[in-house]
Amino acid sequence: MADDEAEIRSLIERWAEAVHRGDLPEVLADHADDIVMFDVPPPHDGIRGIDAYRETWPPFFEWQAQGASFEIVSLDVTAGGDAAFAYALLRCGTPKELAERPESRLRLTVGLRKEKGRWVVAHEHHSFADTTTASGT
Repeated sequence: MADDEAEIRSLIERWAEAVHRGDLPEVLADHADDIVMFDVPPPHDGIRGIDAYRETWPPFFEWQAQGASFEIVSLDVTAGGDAAFAYALLRCGTPKELAERPESRLRLTVGLRKEKGRWVVAHEHHSFADTTTASGT
């Protein structure tokens, strides 16, 4: 399983680097045709399928062109025989946003499955902590 975990870690790191570069073909490269993603922006009921996933990226790349960061801070991977999951924290924001909230982290959870001997992302979930509510309520 250690080899699978290393392979998945590399897959996610390559994906994050491709996102940061705005390289859409590489962002899509290791995703299942039936990917399900729950993202920060709407639609809040998620998107389904690689075509819908593809359509979410151009607006993000435009925002990121403002000098935003997209950098993995921590990444944990657990792999089984043909299913795996990973979770990560990323620095994601423009320089202004990160200066105003340096502790802010994008939370990423990824579900993977093995198809034809290779790992593919079947599920992605991105979120930020809700900082609008009072602590403890």
